[in-house]
Amino acid sequence: MIAPSPLPATESVDPRFTDLDAWPPAAALAAMWEGQMTAAAAVRAALPAIEQAVAAAVPLLAAGGRLAYAGAGTSGRLGVQDGAELTPTFDWPAERVVLLLAGGEAALTTAIENAEDDADAAREAVARHRLGSGDVLLGVAASGATPYTLAAIEAARGRGALTIAVINSPGPMARAAEHVLLAETAPEVLAGSTRMKAGTAQKIMLNLFSTLLMLRLGRVHRGLMVDMLARNAKLRARARRMLRHLTGADEAAAEAALAATGGRVKPAVLVLAGVPADAAADLLARHDGQLRAALASLG
Repeated sequence: MIAPSPLPATESVDPRFTDLDAWPPAAALAAMWEGQMTAAAAVRAALPAIEQAVAAAVPLLAAGGRLAYAGAGTSGRLGVQDGAELTPTFDWPAERVVLLLAGGEAALTTAIENAEDDADAAREAVARHRLGSGDVLLGVAASGATPYTLAAIEAARGRGALTIAVINSPGPMARAAEHVLLAETAPEVLAGSTRMKAGTAQKIMLNLFSTLLMLRLGRVHRGLMVDMLARNAKLRARARRMLRHLTGADEAAAEAALAATGGRVKPAVLVLAGVPADAAADLLARHDGQLRAALASLG
């Protein structure tokens, strides 16, 4: 007789919380809060792996590759959120973000539980988007074994893409992916509810990965989001503040430089350093978008 496969830790029951529903609200809240703190602490062990995964991804994305996310349920939605925020935050080209969510767009707002088992759908999505050499795919799953996400990793790697597993339990995804970002969050206070500790740890790991990636790609300068798209009044005001902080320009000069560069901070910094507006973008391009290098070239 074949023994059943052991449950991943994220699906196990912690006996300490068997009577959670009978606890006073304050005690239940404290237990859940402590769980969130342990989730953040669990990410610490993954920092070296995150650094290594970013180092592998940077040359591919700098050369024009795409960044893809794959997942189901909470994990898939967290991947979608991280990918969707790259364009407004860092001006990462929207056409170079691929979002693979089990169940499709409907799964963003509706639980489609059986979609996570549809490995064929993942393989079809990878093929339809033509993911391959030069692209990077992050597969996100608390269990490390979700069939949809595992299939996406296997299919993408088979086509030559760099693959990264973002997981909370060792499992098949850890063997299928080239890089493994593992934060072992153990059983949930509410057994199996991986939207809690596991989801928190995944969110942190995705934030760290994508932000370090954008740092290495030159989309951050002196701790500021200098590639941010200023599409509303709040962000236009932030762009002016960033420009004044970086250059010492007054409000009027900052406003004029932003107007001359379509509201973009990096070329506006160069304009205020004496570069003609029509040459600023070319200067940045010659330095791979790195504002620090472009400024250094001015002497």
